[in-house]
Amino acid sequence: MVDYIGTERVQELVSHIGAAPFMAALASEIESDYRRWSEFAKSPRHAIHSRLGVIELMPASDGRLYSFKYVNGHPKNTARGLLTVTAFGVLSDVESGYPLLLSELTYTTALRTAAMSALAARVMARGSSRVMALIGNGAQSEFQAMAFHHMLGIRELRVFDTDPAATAKLERNLRMMPLHGLTVVRCASTAEAVRCADIVTTVTADKCNAFILTADMIEPGMHINAVGGDCPGKTELHPDILRRADARVIVEYEPQSRIEGEIQQLEASFPVTEISAVLSGAATARASEREVTIFDSVGFALTDFSALRYLHRLNREARDGRTAIDLVPDLEDPKDLFGSLAQEAAPRRFASARSMTQEVPA
Repeated sequence: MVDYIGTERVQELVSHIGAAPFMAALASEIESDYRRWSEFAKSPRHAIHSRLGVIELMPASDGRLYSFKYVNGHPKNTARGLLTVTAFGVLSDVESGYPLLLSELTYTTALRTAAMSALAARVMARGSSRVMALIGNGAQSEFQAMAFHHMLGIRELRVFDTDPAATAKLERNLRMMPLHGLTVVRCASTAEAVRCADIVTTVTADKCNAFILTADMIEPGMHINAVGGDCPGKTELHPDILRRADARVIVEYEPQSRIEGEIQQLEASFPVTEISAVLSGAATARASEREVTIFDSVGFALTDFSALRYLHRLNREARDGRTAIDLVPDLEDPKDLFGSLAQEAAPRRFASARSMTQEVPA
């Protein structure tokens, strides 16, 4: 039997801990895994693109456990009443190849994305950062707001979206959360939201090369958390921001970021640093208070590996609610796969044959 975590179970696990503490704990799991970066087999995700979106597979393994995530990205789905992003994942034992866990990852992807953002900002942003601009107020926005408030002490959130209904939704949801000391300021434009912000987070969804942020908006010392650009042809930052003499660009996994990140706009020789080097102390995240730091985040499979491993442990430690499914056959003789299938089918065949040979009343 394989452990199963559906959407209701994730809701239970997160509500028991609290969304913000859950993301902080998940960030610790992610950091721990990034610190052993060399142990992982890594590859860019496999993506199949269509006119309306993308479907991707994201694998990772540390030699003991293997995980993959199935995830889509379809920005126009909301017009049909569907989610932009949905996902599920599998955690497996490398030694046997057997799956250990099948889990939803739609909620979990949102949680791990925000956890990764806040983790990166904790080492890249100025320690005095208290004001964040949040550009794009869709499905990911609440998670980012809560993670940054809880993990970095953000006290003022300046928000903007081209869709006023999205901003209203964000404000409504944040009012329901225990975010003590957080002030939300609705802004009329990106430029207004970014003005005087210590951290700027962009989480827009449109699949295009957009310039959500332009060079004139960026002030010395800012930290930019660029989340929305995550596939070829989809960016949020004007390339002049990346080329600033005082800018430092940090990525998750360089081979994937060259294809999907903000740096896809630049030459292949453009210098970047992987976040694993920063978290291990091998590289510097910020050289001065006036340096502009950019986390070019596209979402990497290691964070899903960490999330699946964390969920699996939480689910097993919980006293109730654990569910398992018969995803893999349990055989007395592992060489007799057909026999077990035929054994199940035999009673049905017998019943069918018996009904066909019964005499028909005159």
